[in-house]
Amino acid sequence: MNKKLLFSFLTLLGTVVSIKAQRNEVGIRLGMSNLVGDIGKTNYILQQPLDLDRASEWGFPFYGGILYRFNFNPHQTIRLDLGYNQVQFSDKAAKEEYRRNRNSFGKNNIYEASLVFEYNFFPVNNEQLSMVSPYIFGGIGGIMFDAPKATLTHDFRRNADGVAQAPISETDFVTTTQYTMGTKTVAQIPFGVGLKYKFNHGWAIFAEATFRYTLTDQLDHSKVLAKDLVSNYNADILSPATGGSLLQSGNYYIESKEREAEYIRNRTVGDSDSRDWMNTFSLGLTYSFGRPPCYCD
Repeated sequence: MNKKLLFSFLTLLGTVVSIKAQRNEVGIRLGMSNLVGDIGKTNYILQQPLDLDRASEWGFPFYGGILYRFNFNPHQTIRLDLGYNQVQFSDKAAKEEYRRNRNSFGKNNIYEASLVFEYNFFPVNNEQLSMVSPYIFGGIGGIMFDAPKATLTHDFRRNADGVAQAPISETDFVTTTQYTMGTKTVAQIPFGVGLKYKFNHGWAIFAEATFRYTLTDQLDHSKVLAKDLVSNYNADILSPATGGSLLQSGNYYIESKEREAEYIRNRTVGDSDSRDWMNTFSLGLTYSFGRPPCYCD
């Protein structure tokens, strides 16, 4: 009896492993992504791909990714996506006149990971030589991107030799800004539509439009967050009373928070409460390894 149970268990385990192996699908895809934000064009599809004036410096905007599909049945699939986006945005290509007059521009490097559910309208994942099916999908994921940071340095006004002007006035100072780039990670919500064509049993090509609502307003560098802003004070002219920078004491005191708030207001482009979209149009190729899929109950 125990041998029969053991044999049945091993048979069932082998069947499950076999079924799983038959349902695996891996592939690559290539395409192009564009941003819809506070800088550049605002249409979600058919954007001008790049700023021709900066093509020699920036190259061509590009999307590349790898994917893994687990096909539950001929219609339903869970997919894992990993991808890289080099996106460009330029007010020069915008329809709005105020954007063209502003003429802001930039680029970003964006890495993404997402887990989505696909539904195929026809049983394209079943065992057959070939079939074509449209599909829809949606899920959740994250993106990692370059985001601007800034350091405000408060100092007395100085001459060409770097010496503070004398006599020093309590209003005779300047604030300079230094920018750097940091890396941030936020959530994103991907969804879209596609068309999948399966051929030669295990191979498939697909075309897809992916739309991503991102939980950030910084993909186009249109905003610097307060937590990414740092203030420094000149320290070579010290206060006799405190031993610290003279700009942090008495009549010379500079309120850094007020200056930081003013900087953020002046630095923000567009609607600070909006969120950026990143949309991708791509072509892909996948291969189902193992024997042709068999979806047994």
